Amino acid sequence: MLPLSRTVIATALATACLAGAPLRAQAERVVLGASAASADAMVGCVYPMTGRAAIYGLDSVEGIRLALADLDQEAAVGLPVPRLGVLVDDALSKASYALRIAEGYINDDHVRFLCGEVSSGVASALSDLARRRQIIMVGTDHASSRMTIEGKHPYYFRVSNDSWISNAAGARYLRDIRAEQPWQKIAFLNPDYDYGHVSRDDFLAALDGLGEPYEVVGEFWPKLYEPDYSAYIEALKEAKPDIVITALWGGDFIEFIKQAKAANLFPHMRVANFDTGANYDVLVALGDTPPPGLILSARHHNTWPQSGYNRRFVERFHAQTGRYPTYAAEGAYSGIMAIARVLTKAGVDASNEQVIAAFEQLQIALPEDPDGYTSHIDPDTHQMVQAQAIGTPVPNHDFPPAKVMLGNIRVYDAESLRPPRELIDRRRAAVRGSPTFNDYPTP
Repeated sequence: MLPLSRTVIATALATACLAGAPLRAQAERVVLGASAASADAMVGCVYPMTGRAAIYGLDSVEGIRLALADLDQEAAVGLPVPRLGVLVDDALSKASYALRIAEGYINDDHVRFLCGEVSSGVASALSDLARRRQIIMVGTDHASSRMTIEGKHPYYFRVSNDSWISNAAGARYLRDIRAEQPWQKIAFLNPDYDYGHVSRDDFLAALDGLGEPYEVVGEFWPKLYEPDYSAYIEALKEAKPDIVITALWGGDFIEFIKQAKAANLFPHMRVANFDTGANYDVLVALGDTPPPGLILSARHHNTWPQSGYNRRFVERFHAQTGRYPTYAAEGAYSGIMAIARVLTKAGVDASNEQVIAAFEQLQIALPEDPDGYTSHIDPDTHQMVQAQAIGTPVPNHDFPPAKVMLGNIRVYDAESLRPPRELIDRRRAAVRGSPTFNDYPTP
């Protein structure tokens, strides 16, 4: 555990993040687990620890703590688990910082694995570095499907739901409600970098695959961490979609909701966020009177699944921090547990090729798995295959300070959300021979 003074500071920072307070100064490195001298493997993680996305880095650190505590308990009863040392540094959501940190991890700290990030633009740069330096990277929170479809390479794996999974589930949700809640016109409001553009592409491809008719009446591309959405809100009013599909995340989505509510947008159209909209920080920000018509999901939920594993994860996180987790916590927890399971299977002295082979065969129970299902890696994409739950905010005071949680849930099973073979082949063929697949702006 952290010394008390640092625990108090971390809790205060997290509370400030949930309240929307800006944080600017770069955070200090966090060192967890075994020392470099005693560790079987060192893991170098990069997360935003300050700024608008800071809560995701802070929660990731706490998720890593929970994973290391679980591994310590297994070791205490004689189970063969590797000793992991984990370093976490603040990249300020900037690719240049992240690359500098990761190079230091590799050159100076001799890490065996990289892990993290939140922004897909930053993560794409890290994935390319991992490929060039032949260091295995475990993605825990970013979601662009281009990293596992077009940009798939031997050294990158992702353990949380990606933009294809979330949008394939979202397309099915809109199909399923259509008879009772007719819709035809859609508009997109996505951040103008890799993740936002790919999310749009994924949703339309999924909707086309279902044979659902639609009309796109607008596409709007605010920059990441945009402070003022008023022009976009007015443009949406003029476009008059039935549903706005948005991939805004974290503080950006919270700020958009706040401004859109003040501008009276919600009585005119529904707003759907299938990948990040039901994150705990968003639910806190909604208060007790969320705007009407929201359709939300996230990569992990405090209320779903109602499995023993998930309840224990949420309760232990709360006991450790005094707050409830955003999805980033479960993603980081999953990343460390996945590394441990792979090293247990392959052996701590295994070659990179042996570790990659073990990753491609990985099956691992995780808090977000519904009863009877076990997450597993798709060897063709290196993406974890997982289910998705979509719903609407309903009153719930069991997870304060949130006053609503996700309810009216529809669950879409993991196997139905795999990207079709034809789509994978087509997208990979389109970039074959290109020097890079990340041709959208990187923040």
